Amino acid sequence: MALVCLTDFEAQARQRLSKSTWDFIEGGADEGITRVENVTAFKKIRLRPRYLRDVSKVDTRTTIQGEEISAPICISPTSFHCLAWPDGEMSTARAAQATGICYVTSTYASCSLENIVAAAPRGLRWFQLYVQTDQQLNKQLIQRAESLGFKALVITVDVPMHGNRRQDIRNQLDLKGNLMLKDLQSPKEGNSIPYCQMSFISSSLCWDNLSWLQSITRLPIILKGILTKEDAELAVKHNVHGIIVSNHGGRQLDEVPASIDALTEVATAVKGKIEVYLDGGVRTGNDVLKALALGAKCIFLGRPILWGLACKGEHGVEEVLNILKNEFHTSMALTGCRSVAEINRDLIQFPRL
Repeated sequence: MALVCLTDFEAQARQRLSKSTWDFIEGGADEGITRVENVTAFKKIRLRPRYLRDVSKVDTRTTIQGEEISAPICISPTSFHCLAWPDGEMSTARAAQATGICYVTSTYASCSLENIVAAAPRGLRWFQLYVQTDQQLNKQLIQRAESLGFKALVITVDVPMHGNRRQDIRNQLDLKGNLMLKDLQSPKEGNSIPYCQMSFISSSLCWDNLSWLQSITRLPIILKGILTKEDAELAVKHNVHGIIVSNHGGRQLDEVPASIDALTEVATAVKGKIEVYLDGGVRTGNDVLKALALGAKCIFLGRPILWGLACKGEHGVEEVLNILKNEFHTSMALTGCRSVAEINRDLIQFPRL
């Protein structure tokens, strides 16, 4: 049977992956309320199409941090892609390059940054950092990514400690003991070392630390995990270059707002001074359109990329991205938008309370 939408890939990936791997990819924190609402919140928003607009030509291209992408659909940082496909992040990077979009590589990638770059040397890449307690390691990772041609640094801010992921606990999942993280290396050693010996996410990260991060890199800094106007205003004050509105796919603090519900508050607070993006819950072209109408410059995909990877490797990721791009193109045409610049809040209707 042909896979024609993202949920088709979801169903097939579930059949292909082991239960523990599936639970790790799909799992949310605690009761999983936010994980579910990330998807369902989009479906409460209605569209207000405009017609007689001549949509014979529709252009989905846009830019993020000054770099052109083929559509406002990019790849979120997710970890351990080798769980879904043997070539892991190298396959993901090749698919991103082929489709002309940005891939944000995770600190917890199962392939080295060097191998990822070699697999897709022309691709647009950002690097996501979980700030570690070892400052020398942070500096090494950032400067290594910069030297390899990564174009932005994404700091994940919503993990001062790991969320309570019940299924991983039930499954006694031990990624620490079984996977080698290629990029968490000692600055003095060339060999990979086990996660359990090296990786300690800092729980003391605060706003004052941003100036040190800015001092050691020329890369634009994006904060991932902002959900409130107060933190959005502080992000602007601290001269970051962008915000990804995100609740970590519902994997950290449960019962926070769905990403799409938090987007308006954040976008309004920054007043256009920095770019705002969104991840969490995007499954259709209409979802992409709604996010842009509410203030996002671009959306980032997490789990659906891993579904594509599990089903068909690099080609599965390409198919997922192209399906969503084609759906978005259709959504634009059917709402009267000939370019991304024409997408605005007038296209959106919220349900009456």
